[in-house]
Amino acid sequence: MADPFKLQHRKLEYKRLIPSFLLSHRTLLTVLWIVGFILIVVWQRTAVERLLIYRGMASPTRPIPKLRPLVFNLSDFGAVGDGVTINTKAFEKAISEIRKQGGGQLNVEPGHWLTAPFNLTSHMTLFLAENAVILGIDDESYWPLLPPLPSYGYGRERRGPRYGSLIHGQNLKDVVITGHNGTINGQGRSWWEKYRKKLLNHTRGPLLQLMWSRDIYISDVTFRDSPFWTLHPYDCQNVVIRNVTILAPLTEAPNTDGIDPDSCVDMVIEDSYISVGDDGVAIKSGWDQYGIAYSRPSSNITIRNLIVRSMISAGVSIGSEMSGGVSNIIVENLLIWNSKRGIRIKTSPGRGGHIRHVIYRNLTLQNVRVGLVIKTDYNEHPDEGYDPNALPVIEDISFTGIRGQGVRIPARIYGSAEIPVQNITFQDMSVGITYKKKRIFQCSFVQGRVIGKIFPAPCENLDWYDDGGKLIRQSTKKNTKDLDYDG
Repeated sequence: MADPFKLQHRKLEYKRLIPSFLLSHRTLLTVLWIVGFILIVVWQRTAVERLLIYRGMASPTRPIPKLRPLVFNLSDFGAVGDGVTINTKAFEKAISEIRKQGGGQLNVEPGHWLTAPFNLTSHMTLFLAENAVILGIDDESYWPLLPPLPSYGYGRERRGPRYGSLIHGQNLKDVVITGHNGTINGQGRSWWEKYRKKLLNHTRGPLLQLMWSRDIYISDVTFRDSPFWTLHPYDCQNVVIRNVTILAPLTEAPNTDGIDPDSCVDMVIEDSYISVGDDGVAIKSGWDQYGIAYSRPSSNITIRNLIVRSMISAGVSIGSEMSGGVSNIIVENLLIWNSKRGIRIKTSPGRGGHIRHVIYRNLTLQNVRVGLVIKTDYNEHPDEGYDPNALPVIEDISFTGIRGQGVRIPARIYGSAEIPVQNITFQDMSVGITYKKKRIFQCSFVQGRVIGKIFPAPCENLDWYDDGGKLIRQSTKKNTKDLDYDG
């Protein structure tokens, strides 16, 4: 059996070996915490060093694929990607060589490539590598002036010539703009400020504008801070825009629409994210008497699988410049969030033309002030030469599978005695509302139907059918003005 006296003596010796300040429990815990913290810092530093070593051994960027037989690098033409050197000549030389060779691929390598506007050519691929940024020079004296668009009569904001786009092309065929999510940055802030202060003598230019062209494919690129509309295909055919990101500040970035198909035929916009200072997408076809005379409709356009945010205008719009006509449009599988409006059709007397055969389906509205809008008094005209008796026709519009939360006014369908909205259909609609007044589903001069039950209850201007197509209630108030809110 152990001697108690000896055990006590050993404890005393143990205490002598340990400094007295460590015998406090609080002090001991503090020391352990400090030691643990030091170990964590050492571990993190080691992990970061290993990661840096790994990255140094690996390729810094993804390899650029060869998409055409002939491939050029922008730097081979003297370009410097330091964000300061102006590389317009390098872009022009490279694209001129592609034109001479009958086609080719121009790689924009990682870097910041400052440039004035330049023109593309046919049978060309513009490839933006990972971490490649094309910067538009923000001095308008470098931007060329172009004639007004024939379907608009004069510059959209100022009479006379208009500024061209940063990246431009006319009468082209087989053009691809793609990459590993490189960026085309219009550096629009100085343009927006000069526009607000009325310091510009001409209409601002888009970021990308292709005119009278066909077989266009745009994908896997970020477009940001356009001086004006971002992507503007004008009178083009067979256009695909897929998997792009389009960004501009939500406020104080005037008219920075995301994508504006203008008198375009056979077009798909899909799988993209758009957050801008005006309409996310706006389908157009000319302005008043000039658009009527030009007579090129926008038709056969599909818009699907988008996430859109617009605090100034709407997620997806038709108009207001629609004088050449808009028809055969499908808008489906959209999320529109934290926006002023979800869907909007806008026109007015003087536009002429038509908006017909438009299908909206599977739309989700999250925190949107007004969900579905048709407005027929958007009275903005190019000059006094418009014909007020040129009345647009709005017909055959359907909304199916509409969901939402936090919506103030789910629908505001505002026809007029001159421009009634005809043959409109609502089906499978359930929208959570935040507006507590009586008239939250608003209509005037509307003819159409509701199929099945929808929430909130529709206006009395619409006929009501059950899911089997049997008429339950026929409206007797098709021209009633059921409005109490200006959306």
